[in-house]
Amino acid sequence: MVNKTQIRIALRNCGLINPERIEEYISEKGYMALGKVLTEMSQEEAVNIIIDSGLRGRGGAGFPTGIKWDYARKSVSDQKYVVCNADEGDPGAFMDRSILEGDPHSVLEAMAICGYCIGADKGLVYIRAEYPLAIERLNIAITQAREFGLLGDDIMGSGFSFDIEIRYGAGAFVCGEETALIHSMEGERGEPSLKPPFPAESGYLGKPTNVNNVETLANIPVIYLKGADWFSGIGTEKSKGTKVFALAGKVNNVGLIEVPMGTTLREVIYEIGGGIREGKKFKAVQTGGPSGGCLTEKHLDTPIDYDNLIANGSMMGSGGMIVMDEDNCMVSIAKFYLDFTVEESCGKCAPCRIGNKRLNELLGRICEGKGTEADLDRLRNLGEVIKDTSLCGLGQSSPNPVLSTLDNFYDEYISHVRDKKCPSGVCKDLMEYFIIEENCVGCTACARACPVGAITGERKEPHLINPEICIMCGACMEKCKFDAVILK
Repeated sequence: MVNKTQIRIALRNCGLINPERIEEYISEKGYMALGKVLTEMSQEEAVNIIIDSGLRGRGGAGFPTGIKWDYARKSVSDQKYVVCNADEGDPGAFMDRSILEGDPHSVLEAMAICGYCIGADKGLVYIRAEYPLAIERLNIAITQAREFGLLGDDIMGSGFSFDIEIRYGAGAFVCGEETALIHSMEGERGEPSLKPPFPAESGYLGKPTNVNNVETLANIPVIYLKGADWFSGIGTEKSKGTKVFALAGKVNNVGLIEVPMGTTLREVIYEIGGGIREGKKFKAVQTGGPSGGCLTEKHLDTPIDYDNLIANGSMMGSGGMIVMDEDNCMVSIAKFYLDFTVEESCGKCAPCRIGNKRLNELLGRICEGKGTEADLDRLRNLGEVIKDTSLCGLGQSSPNPVLSTLDNFYDEYISHVRDKKCPSGVCKDLMEYFIIEENCVGCTACARACPVGAITGERKEPHLINPEICIMCGACMEKCKFDAVILK
């Protein structure tokens, strides 16, 4: 997807080179950054360039990358590790997978640079086993880099040695958290640990470990080639560079985009995304994946960066961005995302394991028309407690969809609990099929289609639907040719 608003840094080579030919990557200045670092810079000088660039982690937390590297550099140990987090688990997100499929050498080069900077000779890529093409191209790239002397012993005659292995994940969302990821690589349950100690002090096998996600690493080589000032000149004061988003949902143009930090939601949705499908009205955009919040029309001119999104009840996350229109029920949306986080909770801490389950049950009651206004207060209170007391980022952010929709779409919650109506017509337990008497010609098509006999009436006479028997399958509306069956 191309637009004047976009700047390609992390995605600079994707779709432009053959990812299975190292020669094509080298022709685009590939591995020049590694050579520059190994021949011209000390470890401290190389780390300071990343610090000066202002690059922050693109995996969700937004921690300054250079500071993270410096912590690992200063840790004293006989063995250190560089880990690439390729466990991309957000529904609808495919930024990291696309980079690995389209430009794997950029990640390998960045890992080798990081290895030099922190004093590590071993790299590990933790990737979901369900990404076969990315795995295949990573393996090809690693083999080629070894053959060209760009991985292995004495790289470029510098005396620096570094090699990379692949480790496979089984698809647990919580393993995107760095300590859970490390436990998974060690053959343990993928559960997070209390910090400190941080992985930079005690990570994989108890050794200092630096963990960065794919998109973060993809930015590294360019920073060394073009300079820290060039990179920090893009974006906002506190959020430098660009961000890759997976734009999805009710927009005309879906796919990967890469925009400078500070680009507004309006520019992304209406200029790059081409506006809402079928000319319908924009309702909300979910940023940050299942743990992000839902932002509304009043937020459309919000510049996208780490701090602005958090201030408005959402988050950057890894870069999922799902657009919703007038047909979406925001209560149902909140439950959809909470269903996911309940399923993906590792269960280690009670606030996430039990609290989210109770939160989901409350939402279920509301969607079924069994909720009360008191339940809305319970939702908010429980959500805040879960955020404040959960062990890791999954639990701490899981109530965001609930709390943000309560803040921005409280009237929809009120309709569900007070009026027992779903304004968007999504929650079937709050809807009924109804036959308009003057439109019904008594053809019996609806009655013959009904699998439970909920429709009665004589031929050529108006029919009736018994709501106590109706199972809301919609067969009657599908068969009616006279627009006599409606859902209300």
